[in-house]
Amino acid sequence: MRDFPVAKVTEKAERSAKAGHPWVYSEEVISVSGEYKNGDIVDVISVKGKYLGSGFINDNSKIRIRIISRNANDRFDTPFWERRVKYALNYRRTVMPGDDFRCCRLIFGEADTFPGLTVDRFENVLVTEVLCLGIEQRKSVIYNALLSQLPEITAVYERNDSDIRLLEGMEKHCGFYYGDGGGTVTIKENGILYNVDYVNGQKTGFFLDQKYNRAAVARIASGKNVLDCFTHTGAFALNAAKGGAARVTALDISQKAVEDAKSNAKLNGLDDKIDFVCADVFEYLTKMYNENDRRYDFIILDPPAFTKSRSTVKDAMRGYKEINLKAMRLLPRGGYLATCSCSHFMRDSLFCQMLHDAASDAGVSLLQIEARQQSPDHPILWNVPETDYLKFYIFEVI
Repeated sequence: MRDFPVAKVTEKAERSAKAGHPWVYSEEVISVSGEYKNGDIVDVISVKGKYLGSGFINDNSKIRIRIISRNANDRFDTPFWERRVKYALNYRRTVMPGDDFRCCRLIFGEADTFPGLTVDRFENVLVTEVLCLGIEQRKSVIYNALLSQLPEITAVYERNDSDIRLLEGMEKHCGFYYGDGGGTVTIKENGILYNVDYVNGQKTGFFLDQKYNRAAVARIASGKNVLDCFTHTGAFALNAAKGGAARVTALDISQKAVEDAKSNAKLNGLDDKIDFVCADVFEYLTKMYNENDRRYDFIILDPPAFTKSRSTVKDAMRGYKEINLKAMRLLPRGGYLATCSCSHFMRDSLFCQMLHDAASDAGVSLLQIEARQQSPDHPILWNVPETDYLKFYIFEVI
């Protein structure tokens, strides 16, 4: 064993670690021998003393240890992190080739064995979020490795404003780690331009995970009257319009989101094909149903996560069912529905059951066109179910 403190864990934690899951919870740690500070690396062993891996320890966190390696020969020095960064970048260059590599997620937390770290690339700007103390303490090495391997990057902006940092014993802060990108950048995705506000926008400023799902919508939008619910920056609406939709309505409860979507539509010369409405989606769909307004033959539902914990899954199911049921009732026979959930707590089996129930109540059948997930720059690590979060379906409603 190396010169690291040693954490002995329960048999439950041992089974989880052997199955490849990187988290060890507080109640699963039996003892820790040796002196350590929060954020240090410890070796994890079973009750019988078998080496299970090494990871960051943090007594402030419910996830007390986050395993980053199962190789007892690893030395967690600068070359180690440089190799990890290189692996992540090479993977993206393979699955997001050409211009797609210029706007994609470069590091996706546990899926890339960088626990709690998000790095999104928007052209020459990197936007990062750190939710793990061990990574926070080593971020300079990681960021320098990114800058070394991506010499075209001119700015790194930290969006560390999540309350999760407080639970990990870290302070919240935002600002430029490197350079100064001004706070906004214009990107191109699927041939469409967007102004990304990575300082004030949601999360890192733009949701990259729906890139190819938006392209799937564009492929079948030609000639359709499209309603894009929860439009946010207008991405699905713009893809539908560029795909040849006859008319598009972009709907969001946030006036800022509507203004951002309008700006992006104008940027692409598509503002004459899109109507923008600031309204509550639930109320808007109810009003249309009550007025027998069936002008749309393609409805897109891209809501925010209705649940962020297991305890609220049932409430979320009701919310998802309500909007999907309303959409199914509004669509004509032969109309199209694109619907999704971005919460990993809403498992695919639950989401599909909800869709079955909504279709039954609406008296319709669903002809599946596509079943999709997040784009591959947000890879799903099968032994870490938390990385499998986005469900996306396109149906013909008959």
